[in-house]
Amino acid sequence: MFYQKLKPFPKGFLWGASTSAYQVEGAWNEDGKGMSLQDLHEPPAGVTDFKVASDHYHHMPEDVELMAKLGLKAYRFSISWSRVMPAGSGAVNEAGLAFYDRLVDELVAHDITPVATMFHFDLPLELHKQGGWANRATIEAFCLYAQVLFERLGDRIKYWLTINEQNCMVIHPNSMYPKAIGEVPDRKNLYQQSHNMFVAAARVTNMLHEMWPDAKIGPAPNITAIYPATCAPEDVIAADNWESIRCWNYLDVAVFGRYNPICWAYLEEKGLTPEFAPGDAELLTSAKPDYLGVNYYATATVAAARNDGTDCAAREGDQQVMLGEEGVYRSAANEHLTKSEYGWIIDPVGMRTTLRRVASRYGLPILITENGLGAKDTLEADGSVHDPYRIDYLRRHFEQAQLALTDGVDLIGYCPWSFMDLVSTHQGYGKRYGFVYVDRDEDDLRTLRRIPKDSFAWYRHVIETNGAEL
Repeated sequence: MFYQKLKPFPKGFLWGASTSAYQVEGAWNEDGKGMSLQDLHEPPAGVTDFKVASDHYHHMPEDVELMAKLGLKAYRFSISWSRVMPAGSGAVNEAGLAFYDRLVDELVAHDITPVATMFHFDLPLELHKQGGWANRATIEAFCLYAQVLFERLGDRIKYWLTINEQNCMVIHPNSMYPKAIGEVPDRKNLYQQSHNMFVAAARVTNMLHEMWPDAKIGPAPNITAIYPATCAPEDVIAADNWESIRCWNYLDVAVFGRYNPICWAYLEEKGLTPEFAPGDAELLTSAKPDYLGVNYYATATVAAARNDGTDCAAREGDQQVMLGEEGVYRSAANEHLTKSEYGWIIDPVGMRTTLRRVASRYGLPILITENGLGAKDTLEADGSVHDPYRIDYLRRHFEQAQLALTDGVDLIGYCPWSFMDLVSTHQGYGKRYGFVYVDRDEDDLRTLRRIPKDSFAWYRHVIETNGAEL
């Protein structure tokens, strides 16, 4: 659709940036913090772990000051559950909770809206030892954790996100489970974990609405439009299968309180249906999110399954990630799209498509909670970092965001990944996402100095003009 005039980004648009606790904070065993699963991460040789990360824990005031210089209107961060409650339940670690108290105070003092994610892949180790999310006791632990956060921080945090990329923890469980724990849970277990996460999220959604009626809360799954490889009807069905199983189910449960019917048929066929405890169905229906977080990086293209043992194959360049599922769909190439140097598809128009589909299905405000480009940024001899590729990437995505707004999408903000360089889940410090360069590499912490990249100045101007000049 061509428009004679595009809608401007609305007044009060939440131009922001994102991080997660375990990828940026460091201080993995300081001030009473308990162990999380991410603290067991053992990367390949030559890749750093999460123990120091960007040392945000010790540089927080400086980092927030940089956020203010960037002009951020919002900062989406996650709270480390095991920093607040070392065992996941029981005693509260005052030093850990005080860190987030100070962070929120700093943000508010600089007129930056805090957007807090309650769980981002870093399950407390003690809860894992007791069965993790497959154990319904973890639901109770999450609710107690939420109560602590809401009581302490709810007067200042008005945007909450329950669980980050719940769908990825099911589809790609290595995102939460490090190799050090041994075999990852089987798929039946993972879908039971997911169900328990749905129940936990519903309970804390209702809790927040009771405690802080003026606050907003929602999920933050990874959502992407799926393309059929051709116009063949079988390819269209394959794309619909994957979109329903991978994406819509996680929003359907959050918004409508029931499983997506195509996904449920799939779970029945595969013998993966989760067990419902008495009252689960009614609880899921009762919880109503106020907005939706959407993590968007790239679309995918699929073809009809052959069901001959060849539908599932390792992703090119990453043997750890399997694409396709036997009898459901098979991965296909898309000649219309380019890739980053790390093999990630680049599809700005796909973000508009994704936003339109989410808006049409759910009718709720949307906050883009992650979107960004990982690259091998270089610190020049003169202390500068030139990243024109990131500027180009984000400019093209911002343009599509404005088109989505013009399409009628209720887009309330955009938080690129990430504010500063942090430890990439798979590529450590070799793959950088930030507007701010952190002076360290995989093995050498160097100075940990914060250095704004070219994209920092560009994004500051975008924010100053409220997206009028990209």
